[in-house]
Amino acid sequence: MRPMRFIIRVISFTLAVASFGALFSASAETAPLNLNSGAISELPLHYVSQPADSTLFVSAASAILIEANTGTVLYAKNEKEHRSIASTTKIMTTLLTLEAGELDAPFTADPTAIKVEGTSMGLREGDIVTRRALCYGMLLPSGNDAANAAAISVSGSMSAFAEKMNTKAKALGMNDSNFVTPSGLDADGQYSCAYDLALLTSYALKNQDFKEICCLSKAKVSFGNPPTDRWLINSNKLLYSYPDCIGVKTGFTDSARRTLVSAAERDGVLLIAVTLNAPDDWKDHTKLLDYGFSKVTSQPAQYDCSGIKIPVVSGESEYIGVTMNDKAMLALTDEQREQVTAAVYLPKFVYGGISAGDTLGEVRFELYAKQSCGTAPQEVSFFTALYKFFKAILPI
Repeated sequence: MRPMRFIIRVISFTLAVASFGALFSASAETAPLNLNSGAISELPLHYVSQPADSTLFVSAASAILIEANTGTVLYAKNEKEHRSIASTTKIMTTLLTLEAGELDAPFTADPTAIKVEGTSMGLREGDIVTRRALCYGMLLPSGNDAANAAAISVSGSMSAFAEKMNTKAKALGMNDSNFVTPSGLDADGQYSCAYDLALLTSYALKNQDFKEICCLSKAKVSFGNPPTDRWLINSNKLLYSYPDCIGVKTGFTDSARRTLVSAAERDGVLLIAVTLNAPDDWKDHTKLLDYGFSKVTSQPAQYDCSGIKIPVVSGESEYIGVTMNDKAMLALTDEQREQVTAAVYLPKFVYGGISAGDTLGEVRFELYAKQSCGTAPQEVSFFTALYKFFKAILPI
């Protein structure tokens, strides 16, 4: 059983009634963090009690299952072990391509980049394509040619794009990842882990274009010279076999073996499953997703705001009341329900001119460790302690 982490991911929900977002700038201490905004969050995933091996067994060498809206880890197995991740790398490549913009501007695919082994979307020398089409080519047929062409289009070279991938990974808190190729083909120094792929996918699914593409079983895409419509087929069998599956990405190389990232959304619960080196990955993901939906349910987020009043400056009334958005929901396990507390974030005052329904502040529903867990006593020599100190602050 894994212990709860000291700091647990915060779930933000907005209070309805009153004022403007600019009011939060009055005090840095009251400025809320909107975790649903799509901004990069460096908060780690957090763990709940895991099932015994007899309850849930997967064939994968490494695996993880999370509820993406809260960052709750529901199951993990060697989740931070460094491994080759094959074409699940294209989650990062597609995300960066989408974020680069100019998605529908046509250009000629780099003739050298598209000459690559493995799976392909069918690009040929001289083909005219768009970045959006390349994203379809990466997420559906897992085109290595699409990944390389996208990398050159966005950054000018493979090495420059790899730097961009690693910069993004660092910003997302992917501390056990290093990218070398945009396609995920085996390369010295390229690795990631199940935990980091779950973080990446959770962020990627906040991108609407990414979410819309990865859930498609097939799509008509135009490219070529001249561009003509082609059908691209998704290699993710879970889109056909698992109810509510919304993607995400398959992968295979001789080194990585079978890799798979899947996501399924049901009744306000968003699950992400990752397996690496999984001989029976389709069955693994069915087990993981079924388990997740059996453990997590979505329920209304409730907080009594009836006693809260905010002073009003230059208004018709001296005070104004607030009410909570009645559509806010929490996706929680039974274990988490016992540990939820609420914190209210509001400005010290507001100015007149407020309309009913304006946003004023936030209620954050927070989870805390159920019990204390001190540091285990260790006998460390003076020189060992000194070495660890300098290792922590210097690039030794």
